[in-house]
Amino acid sequence: MKSWTMACLAAAALLAACSSKDDASVNGAGGANGANGAGGIGANGLGGPGGGRAGQAVPGSQEDLVQSAGDKIFFDTDRSSLNDQARGTLDRQAEWLQRNAGVSVWVAGNCDERGTEEYNLALGQRRANSDKSYLVAHGVVASRIETISYGKSRPVDPGTTAEAWAQNRNAITSVK
Repeated sequence: MKSWTMACLAAAALLAACSSKDDASVNGAGGANGANGAGGIGANGLGGPGGGRAGQAVPGSQEDLVQSAGDKIFFDTDRSSLNDQARGTLDRQAEWLQRNAGVSVWVAGNCDERGTEEYNLALGQRRANSDKSYLVAHGVVASRIETISYGKSRPVDPGTTAEAWAQNRNAITSVK
């Protein structure tokens, strides 16, 4: 009986050592917590400890995308149009995707808590589509980019302040 208990504990310890947190669902599109959900889609990346040289992300990983280009763009209230700052981030993402031709991404559109669920799902999809359209117009093959809307269901900041709402009006790009 004692050996069976020890074997179970050893197996549990091995499984725990091999497990990883799925930040995609936090960042929007899987991995997107993307730091997030899409993620997801997250800031922790795929390389993990020892995955690359100190301070450097594994090329083509979520962490590499975050470090090299950024994974989030932000929108004004009730808008899906891109501002200059968003276009700058998307320019860097397009360059990154061109350097990492084998990588596909999710783009998750998100909204703040105000408005109906239906309205926010539609607005989040328009935001994700704006992101994708810009990347495609800048040379990224459309089939490498999938979009999804989470509406108001995956806030980056759960607060109810103007600052929290501004953080939640975003599109998050996450490595698949």
